[in-house]
Amino acid sequence: MAKVFGPAEAIKSVVRDPKSNKPCPSTKKGSRSKQPVNILCKVYDAQRTGKGVNCISMIPKEILNDCDRRIGIEVSEDIATTVHDLANVVENVFSKNSRSQSQRNTEIRKGIHVLKDIVDLLNVEGFQDALGCFKENKVVNAEMFDLFGGVQIVVDILLRMQSNPVSKRAKEADWRHVCLDTLHHMCLTLHIEIAIPLSKQDDLIFYLFSLMAEKTCFLRAATLLEDVLGVRKTMFKLEKIPNLHKLVESFDEEQMANFCRVLSIAMSDLDPGDDGNTLQEQDQAIRRKTGVPVSETNQGILIELPHFIKKIVRIAVKEIGGSVAPTLPEVFSELEGWVTWLDSSLAFDPLMDVDSETEGAMMDPFMDFQSLALPQSIKTMHELVYKVEVLYVLCLLLSGKQRNRVHGEVSTHKLMPGLNRLFDRVIWRCNLRPYPHARHSENCECSPEVALKIQFLRLIHTYCDHHHNKYLIMTRSEIHEITKLSCSIGVPVADEVKNINKSLLCTGKKGLLTKVIEAMKRASTESNFRFWLGRAVESFLRGKTSVVDQTFILRKKLLEHLVRHMIDNDIKSKEILQSSFDLLAELMKFNHKAFERFERCTSDDGLTRFMSMVNNNLVDSNMFIRCLLLTLEKIEREDVQYLEFALTKSRLLMHIHDRKTRVGFLQRLINIIHVEILTQENVSCLNTTIILLMFAHRSGELATYLGMLREEEQNNCRPGFILHNFRQLLFFWQEHYLHKDKDCSALEKSSNISFSVWKEMVSSLTSNDTTSPNTLAYYLKKDNLLDDDLTIDME
Repeated sequence: MAKVFGPAEAIKSVVRDPKSNKPCPSTKKGSRSKQPVNILCKVYDAQRTGKGVNCISMIPKEILNDCDRRIGIEVSEDIATTVHDLANVVENVFSKNSRSQSQRNTEIRKGIHVLKDIVDLLNVEGFQDALGCFKENKVVNAEMFDLFGGVQIVVDILLRMQSNPVSKRAKEADWRHVCLDTLHHMCLTLHIEIAIPLSKQDDLIFYLFSLMAEKTCFLRAATLLEDVLGVRKTMFKLEKIPNLHKLVESFDEEQMANFCRVLSIAMSDLDPGDDGNTLQEQDQAIRRKTGVPVSETNQGILIELPHFIKKIVRIAVKEIGGSVAPTLPEVFSELEGWVTWLDSSLAFDPLMDVDSETEGAMMDPFMDFQSLALPQSIKTMHELVYKVEVLYVLCLLLSGKQRNRVHGEVSTHKLMPGLNRLFDRVIWRCNLRPYPHARHSENCECSPEVALKIQFLRLIHTYCDHHHNKYLIMTRSEIHEITKLSCSIGVPVADEVKNINKSLLCTGKKGLLTKVIEAMKRASTESNFRFWLGRAVESFLRGKTSVVDQTFILRKKLLEHLVRHMIDNDIKSKEILQSSFDLLAELMKFNHKAFERFERCTSDDGLTRFMSMVNNNLVDSNMFIRCLLLTLEKIEREDVQYLEFALTKSRLLMHIHDRKTRVGFLQRLINIIHVEILTQENVSCLNTTIILLMFAHRSGELATYLGMLREEEQNNCRPGFILHNFRQLLFFWQEHYLHKDKDCSALEKSSNISFSVWKEMVSSLTSNDTTSPNTLAYYLKKDNLLDDDLTIDME
């Protein structure tokens, strides 16, 4: 069997004849010296004169033929010589020597034929087997094509056509199409090796944006932009794109929807600060930044584009599947292999999955999309995929610096009423697939309909979170109910309810909030949707606690459902468990009626199981523990008429009232967190410990609590393992929350405690005064564990 060479080894081996071990001859016509010329000689000439081989067309074709032969893989299809032919085509088409247009068209046709052969070798369907594994031969083809400069030749073709159009006929457009397809498939095959170098070529990126103005090139240019922008180390600045406003204005709805895939990359912050990083790393990254983040600038540019928000809102609320929406489950059963189709990135251009009869229409996918003889499943899947991207872009805009402006615009364009109409018909139907794909679970987020549901709930969460427009997810009758509840409870009607623009409310009997609650009550125990459904309802309750909002939801018996769901099921998902505890906390905080409901729906055994879940999952349940503390403190200080209920009838409040229970929670919460592992998810544990000691200080028991913590250290023969760690955590708290770029209003509103009180408590605990038993230094000094150099300079 012949030895299989890698591409680099093959090139090195062919500079000499394998039999005679002498340079391979290649006589140069017209040369005065009759000496043989080969690539090795050319390399020596380049070293000596500085002029040598600078493109593949200068390499003798005999060398390339032998190189192809020595690769040893049958399907390599003479890649080296193919690239050589392509380079010659480029030279002939763009040569400065006068050539007739017919000759150029002939060369263009030849170039198209060559690139189509390459695309066939790189076809995404061809290099994945049933298990999704790459076949080595196709990867070698891609590596060979890149090694011999094929990628740069294709880029050169595109850029040369931009500055020097070679033909006004359709063949030039066809050549662009196949060039874009080639680069896209190369990015799919080798990804990082190809996409990263391409992402550094701004001239190529600018040209791709300009090509999006042409309908026949739009999808291909947008797909390639997504490939290259997604791997850039620095975010691309939209302000660099010439005439961006004219480009976006020219897009129809379908183009705009697909353009959102590109925008989602240009608007997402690429800098460190993801959920996977610790808070310490995030803070350091934020403070290293200078100037306005590019993502923020890009969002501002898009917001200023005329009618941009109006267009994407219209797309977001548009019906999916049109008149076939009621039969969507049957529609999806047409395409059993849609997961494979989606995995191969063809979701961005579903027309690439049609049969040969519609191949001609692929060159102009937007001319008559609906009239093409495609399965309805393909068309509907396409709509699902791009709607997910549109909802994501809206989420990004609603969470950006200009949130209030975006809120006003999307509300004016009736985003929430439109989504409410979609909820029953499309968004929250049963799963549209009759059964999950073999490689995917029923909750797999790569499923378009599942991804759409999750992004839909994320949008509701973002829209409602700490914003007065949250009441627009209700109907007129529900707003009337809120008003009546305010009167019956004896609290003033909130200004945002009183002054609401009723023309912007959801229509029908039920608004989005009610529908989300009902969907949550129907969801299965371990459904991924339970997390997002809970987050959506919780966001409505966030901010300053409203007993009216709580009562509106309590009347829908959501509390009873949550408690039964938690007690009766062994919940394995930490995310679902945390979202359930967090929602319960928002629903019950400061609300004695909610605690009465809890008592009525919980037996002694049920309470035991519930508290076992609380104690065994402190990170997930700490917000609920905080809810108990805050509620009992408010009753003791303000609502004394409910004190008897709290201390004699509410088993939850009686439990948290016990000092030993509180110190136990305090000790365990401190021990499960350290500065090095603090994240956005577990920093709430630190805030709960501060509240515990804040209330101990109010009752004059702070020294007692700290003394009990030190006693626990002594009993375990580990001096300082609680208090020293706690002091370090509090120093971090000061650095994190007292920095000028930090908005602490959410912490203040959720606890109903002035942030100045928070600062005073932390400052007192971290004081270096070793004479006061209300400071941590007092106890650490006794064990010679005081770090005198631990100070925080907020300047």
